[in-house]
Amino acid sequence: MEGGDEGVDRMVDSKDMQQQSKAFDKLTDRVEDRQLDSSRVQTFSVELNSFSNEKLAEKELAAVKINAADVDVIANELELDKKVAERTLREHKGDAVAAIRSLLH
Repeated sequence: MEGGDEGVDRMVDSKDMQQQSKAFDKLTDRVEDRQLDSSRVQTFSVELNSFSNEKLAEKELAAVKINAADVDVIANELELDKKVAERTLREHKGDAVAAIRSLLH
């Protein structure tokens, strides 16, 4: 009879192992989901920070006072769009010579 009991024990052990395996899989799935969520949050945080820095830089550039005549001269002489000439001039704090040099190099 002992031989028959051994088969029953193996089935019980097998079912128990399957249940433990399923429970372990669920646990690891949750950990992986949390890690994915954590990486998504971190990625979003980096993107948001980058976006905020860009907005701040745009505000700083908009605050730079430039001469409209300088924009016209740069745009006409270098055959550029006025927006490009204006932005370059703002990036160089209104220094027309520095703006022209950067555009030529």
